[in-house]
Formats: sequence, structure tokens, C-alpha cells
Amino acid sequence: MQKAFSMKKILLIEDCKSLRENTAEILEIGNYQVITAEGGKTGVELALKENPDLIICDIMMPDLDGYGVLYLLKRNPLTRNKPFIFITAKTGYGDLRKGMELGADDYITKPFSALELLCAIEARFKKTGTKEQLVDPGQSRIEELIISEDGSQILKTIMDRSKVVFYREKEEVYCVENFPHALYYVKKGKVKTVVTSPDGKELVVGLYNADDFFGYKSLFSRTRYKDTAVVMEEAEIIEIPERDFELLVIRNPKISEKFIRLLAENVTEKEDQLVRMAYNSLRKKVADALLALHKKFNPGKENARPINITRENLASLAGTATESLRRTLADFRDEKLIGLGVHGIIILNEKKLETLGD
Repeated sequence: MQKAFSMKKILLIEDCKSLRENTAEILEIGNYQVITAEGGKTGVELALKENPDLIICDIMMPDLDGYGVLYLLKRNPLTRNKPFIFITAKTGYGDLRKGMELGADDYITKPFSALELLCAIEARFKKTGTKEQLVDPGQSRIEELIISEDGSQILKTIMDRSKVVFYREKEEVYCVENFPHALYYVKKGKVKTVVTSPDGKELVVGLYNADDFFGYKSLFSRTRYKDTAVVMEEAEIIEIPERDFELLVIRNPKISEKFIRLLAENVTEKEDQLVRMAYNSLRKKVADALLALHKKFNPGKENARPINITRENLASLAGTATESLRRTLADFRDEKLIGLGVHGIIILNEKKLETLGD
């Protein structure tokens, strides 16, 4: 027997009656169930009561503006992950930036066409609908961190609430200047964190493999992200909500100690990276980047797999231009330091690479 089709529920918050009615009619034609609110306060109440699948909200409203609506909904666990689209006549960069900083998913300017609105909604549902599934992880590093004399109940809570999100290659997990809302754990795949210079050059500042946490620095400091997390290959990432992370740290000293150590190690790695980029030769930079990848993704020296990374990502990690990297890799190949194949880069002489330039 086929399951009955379930219409997606959309909450529309708009104080202009004519626009509210016209937009609701468009959404109903698009086969969505529509709930409307004529103001921000009512909209927040309906969001908590009706549990919509997506929220569309005007910005300029007399009682509570759209920014206030978004702020309140993002603070509530029941609505913090709901797709949120602004519709507004405010088209300035500052207005757009403010909305995105608060966590808006999209921004449609008035006047808009029915097709533009429906396509934006479809894109939001496609992005979220293919990602979220319940988590059923086995014994993992999370359990290793949490299991202690007072950690069993916290572990149960984490597993009950957490979700796993599926990402394709090159998808962003979070963006620079966004506010953090979760701790991320790589269940499968690879993730890099990058910063981009004003002239568009990308520098890799972090690499994360299966069994790694990331995104905790901004959670600890309660500041916007200073980098962007990008998936390097298809990944499954567990998102632990910010409040659960805080509970972990507060209730379990061993977990707090672990993340403090991770922060300290991260600072040391960044300092070493800056020194290498400032003083090392091109050959030494590339060698160090290869060794870092080898040790990160192949912790055991025997039966090591090829390093599968794009030349652009490797150049970003080494802090050099892609063409310079290609020439250096060709030199390393000719010197029998590495092998270049269809499956990636193979380290042939790790010891020589380590002493290169000494």
C-alpha cells in the first residue's frame, strides 16, 4: 500500500493583507498547505504551535520585525532548524548581511514572481529533505568522550536528539561570519576549513577525517565563524546542537578537558603552519603539506592508501599557487619521492620528504 501524500506546511508572515493573500494563493496552487500570520508576534506563536516545514517572513512589520522573528525562532530548539526565507523590499547589502548572519536561508526581494518564489521554496526543501536522517551510530569517539561516571545519561540524550547530515563534495557545512549552532562530528568522509583573502585566494586551515570534531572553537568563544567548512568528499556529519554541547561541557569535566586539549593542539598547528608558510621554500611547503595529509588520513605507515586530494586543495594547504604546486609534484615524482596515479599521490620516500630542506 502506498503512503498517503503529505503536503508540506508553510508559515507565511506578512503584514500587508493583499500581498499575504496573493502569496498564500500562489503557495496553495503550488500544492502547499499554508498558514498565515499578519504580524511577527503572531507568526512566532504559530511557528511554535503548528510546526511548519518552512517559514516565509517579511522584514518590515510594526509589532515585531522579521529579524526579531528569526532571532526568536533560532533560539528555540523546536524551530531553530526550520528553513527560513525573507521576502522584503529592503535590498541593501547591510540588510542582506544582517539576515544571513541571523541564520536566514534565502532572501527574495519584492516584487517577486510566482516562479521565483516557488523555485526558492523547492530549493530549500530539496536541500534539507535529502539530508536529515536519524542517527544510529555505533561505538564511536563520541562515546569514548562521554562515557564516564556521570556521562551515560548525557550520551543517551545526545543520541536521541542528534541527527546525521549527508553532504556532497564541495558543499559548505557552515560559512564564515555565520553564528555557530552545532558541534560537528565527521562520521564518514573528509572536511576542510578554509579562509579566503580579499583577492580571493583560499588557504586551508584545518583538515578533518572520520572520527574528528570541528566547529567547537566558535562555540567556546561564542563568536561568528572565522572560516568556512567545505566537504572534500561525500560525508556523513553528525550535528550535536549547541545546547547539548554546552551540557556536555558543563556536566562532564572529562569532555571539557578533551576539548580544551583539542583547542590547544589547534593553536599549535596554526602557529606551525604560519611559520612554515613564512619561512619555508616552495619544495619544503609542498613536502610538509603532503606529509601532513599522509599522517592525517593514513595514521598507519603500512598499506597506506594514496592521498586523494585535488591539486587546488593541496595548493591551498601548502600556501602556494596551483601551477607552482604541479611543477613541484612533477619534480618529486622524478626524484622518486612520490608516485602520481589515478587514485592519488603515493608517498614513496617519507624520510626524504621529512628532511627536505634541512
